[in-house]
Amino acid sequence: QVQLVESGGGLVQAGASLRLSCSASGRTFSSYAMGWFRQAPGKGREFVAAIRRSGGSAVYADSVKGRFTNSRDNTKNTVYLQMNSLKPEDTAVYFCAAGRNVAANWRRYDYWGQGTQVTVSS
Repeated sequence: QVQLVESGGGLVQAGASLRLSCSASGRTFSSYAMGWFRQAPGKGREFVAAIRRSGGSAVYADSVKGRFTNSRDNTKNTVYLQMNSLKPEDTAVYFCAAGRNVAANWRRYDYWGQGTQVTVSS
């Protein structure tokens, strides 16, 4: 089992950057693909990015491609989401999730963090 804890959210102005971190407990972190999702008020859970078990190239939603970078450090049991050029429409609660394979469907992930709020003002 994996327990996930996100951090790094906050309130920023449009154009600013934030880096989210997701720390995992347990020895099997490198056995899981990691995904980032977000949920804005009144909306469903939206795929943001995901990275393979070994790291390397990640996949991104079109809405964040070129602005967000997903990475992981398996020696630290941590996955990161670097968010640049933030826009008001990026405002949401951001969740990290662990699953067997990279997927854009949130139902494919087995473990979830509690989420961290990102608010981008215009």
